[in-house]
Amino acid sequence: MNTIKTTLVFLLLAVFSLNVTQAQEGHPLEGKWNLTIDQEGEKLPSWLEIRHSGTNTLIGRFTYAFGSARPVAEIEKHGELFSFEIPPQWEPGASSMEFEGKIVGDGLAGTMIYVDGKTYNWTATKSPKLQYYENAKEGKTVKLFNGKNLNGWVMKPGNQWAVLDGILTSAKPGVNLISEEKFNDFKLHAEFRYPEGSNSGMYLRGRYEVQIADNIGLEPSSIYFGGIYGLLTPNENVAMKAGEWQTYDITLIGRRVTIVANGKTVISNQNIEAMTGGALDNNEAEAGPIMIQGDHGPVEFRKLEITPLSKG
Repeated sequence: MNTIKTTLVFLLLAVFSLNVTQAQEGHPLEGKWNLTIDQEGEKLPSWLEIRHSGTNTLIGRFTYAFGSARPVAEIEKHGELFSFEIPPQWEPGASSMEFEGKIVGDGLAGTMIYVDGKTYNWTATKSPKLQYYENAKEGKTVKLFNGKNLNGWVMKPGNQWAVLDGILTSAKPGVNLISEEKFNDFKLHAEFRYPEGSNSGMYLRGRYEVQIADNIGLEPSSIYFGGIYGLLTPNENVAMKAGEWQTYDITLIGRRVTIVANGKTVISNQNIEAMTGGALDNNEAEAGPIMIQGDHGPVEFRKLEITPLSKG
């Protein structure tokens, strides 16, 4: 009897080990994917992560062109096709977005049914690996804001940004402000303030939003002050009172970011896995601008400086 029990135990362990090995080998769909959705003539950057849960189930996360990363409960497989649904976040109405796709070459392609019932095409490529290095060499510091005018910034139609008494000011919701110059790795110093209840942000390389918002006294969150929106949560909420000048010192090398807010390190050397909602694009291997969010709430900056970094 003991011999039979021992044999059964070994068989169960062997089956379990085989299942774990198969799960670890992964599915061809697994990975992080940068999506481009062709919607009403616009190329909307989005992001999808697919990973296994257990031996047979695929789950993931998804970021649309706006909003934050949200969970995908299950990615269903139908032969060579796969599909999943995303409940509405900031989209109008109560309908889910429905996605269907398949592997095409080294990428993915498929369709999305938006919340309004219209169908759009999308394609995806694997998110690139971005190099991290230590002992970075500092270049010449660039004043993104010269304290006088909007030279060096791209002004879109409907621009509400102005320089008032030496302060870069967005007094009301309008358009975002984008630097003309693009950057790879860098250190960014910003001094800013906002009125009570306001909300803004800075997009690193135009893709990764560092949240600026009146969240004093709240528990830390990736969508609150000091967070990488929807992705990285600061270890402490160090937001000061609305109306007070505050500082960010941000270092970005490859995907690794460190954020020092008001003199305290709140995110230390963490990987930014993907673009955040509202990104200009998801061409992550390329240099990108600094974009200041101006379509939410009022915000002011008195200093914006950036120091390019390179491998030493």
